Amino acid sequence: MNRSPVSRLAAPPWLAHALRAQRGPVPWSAVTRGALASGPLLLAGVLAGRTPVGVLAAIGAMLAGINDRPGSRRASVTRLGVPALAGALGLLMGTYAGEGLAALPLTLVLTLLGLVAGGISAVGPVASAAGTQLLVGAAIGAGMPAAESGWQRALAFLAGAGWLLVLRLALPTPGSLAGDFRFDGERAAVAEVYDAVAALVEAVGGTHATARRAALTAALDHAQDALTGPRLRRYASSAAERRLHARYAAALPLAEAATALFWAGEPVSARAAEGPRRLAAAVRENTGPGPLPAPHRSAPALRALDDALLHAADAFDRGKPTDLHTRRCRAGTSARIAFGTGGREYGLRVALCFGASAAIAQALHHTRWYGQHQHWYWLPATAVFLVKPDLGPLASRVLCRAAGTVLGALVFAGLAALLPRPAGLIVLVAVCGALVPVATRHFAALTAVVTVLVLALIMAGGEPQASVSRIGETLLACALVLVVGHLPMPGERGGRVRARLARAGSAAHAYLAHVLGGSGDRPERWALRREAYRALAEARAAIALAAAELPFLARHSEGADEIAAILERLVDTTTACAVHLDDSGRLPARHLDQLAALLAEFDRCRERTALRLSETPLAG
Repeated sequence: MNRSPVSRLAAPPWLAHALRAQRGPVPWSAVTRGALASGPLLLAGVLAGRTPVGVLAAIGAMLAGINDRPGSRRASVTRLGVPALAGALGLLMGTYAGEGLAALPLTLVLTLLGLVAGGISAVGPVASAAGTQLLVGAAIGAGMPAAESGWQRALAFLAGAGWLLVLRLALPTPGSLAGDFRFDGERAAVAEVYDAVAALVEAVGGTHATARRAALTAALDHAQDALTGPRLRRYASSAAERRLHARYAAALPLAEAATALFWAGEPVSARAAEGPRRLAAAVRENTGPGPLPAPHRSAPALRALDDALLHAADAFDRGKPTDLHTRRCRAGTSARIAFGTGGREYGLRVALCFGASAAIAQALHHTRWYGQHQHWYWLPATAVFLVKPDLGPLASRVLCRAAGTVLGALVFAGLAALLPRPAGLIVLVAVCGALVPVATRHFAALTAVVTVLVLALIMAGGEPQASVSRIGETLLACALVLVVGHLPMPGERGGRVRARLARAGSAAHAYLAHVLGGSGDRPERWALRREAYRALAEARAAIALAAAELPFLARHSEGADEIAAILERLVDTTTACAVHLDDSGRLPARHLDQLAALLAEFDRCRERTALRLSETPLAG
């Protein structure tokens, strides 16, 4: 007799997120940089007799290490440098505010700073990191008085972050010495685009096709970011860089043709993926592509793919410079995001958490609860990290922060009883610095490593062992953020999701209007296509995050996933229309009917959900 399978109980989304960790190879280059950053900086401060300065430099390097993610060297200048400047500014402001203001006006200033930093954090990942470091620096500056002046502390912090940035720019990564190691991150990112095109072509008509199309979008986003770092020289750079730009630009029509094949849904010959694979290998090895497979031109999308391959082969040979990698950002977009619905909602919550935690910490500072510990910065600094939505759903990050702090504090308490001082603490700081790049894959692991590192720095700076008080302050911050995170705010909930969906809808409308308008400007079309898919990817990420919140919060974004799916199909269909127009100059009835059906479905879905997308041109 057959028995029906027993269904397993699934964990709720917020708990499943807390138990999920990122996977991938160990970033040995980042591990090396982490080992050479905080520990040596602390050692230099101790040897020079300026231990507090060494502690601040080590903190600057630690926070920069959290942002030290895979990517190109030049992109790392912005990714590490901008948050470091914000952290130094926060340290400067916090130091002088803490010295010159009483408790109440200081709390008001910190609350206002939280409002501004929270709104800025909604703009994007770099802005979010900058907003976090601004507030952490302000909390440390106000809550940890020292003999050094504000500008001296800010310079020490900048020196620490700058040292890690120098290591990021100067040290080659494994396997990068075969070519110009300065561009190893860019080469890898562009090669991944060609591999993603090949993977999508291979998956056309199969069950994995949708996931492969999303992977192609992610690869294009990563390459776009890798190639848009600041120029370290005044004029157009080397032939190697011009070649990379040309090779990335040549991948855009390939991606367009592959997406049109995906939309058609008809499997193609395996030979169609050989060309992009060879181009990917040529990018990685910094060589020519060699002979490409013979064309197979039985359909418009296949003809477009073959034409794009020929164009890519020519671009690989000539390496003509191009600016197609740049993002098409309109002036004022960042300001609209910061002061829009998502930025306002996040800014208010950050302000409440940061201001309330600073007030509570100052009140506790004057009680015996703090015991021998003279500084109150831990509570507001913890609240800043906890209130950040890009670190995971609210309940998930609170759980991870609490567990990580308890584990880290207990581990440090045991090590502090055994390690000699200060040599043992310096070694511990170096080891933790090396572990930070690996620990960033899970918030609880990162919290545990950072807790050990910071407690070691505190003790190296002359304070007594602080594990117990730090656990208490962290749990208090967790409770505070949970309360504030569920408080009703002016306007509608789910502002972050609505803002991202509105941007995605606007980008999809601009792309559709360009294609149906009959413009022959292909570079403009490819740029609009890139912006549409990128906006959709950002919306998908915000929706997935909101869906993993507790049910009380998750219900405010119900229906968003369906809207995003319709927009994705609309952009896919627009891409298929563009390819068909290039091939024949007209659109068949199938394409027009699909566009009309998707626009009608978008309107129906928008009306039956709780989300309001009046900012989207497609709405109505």
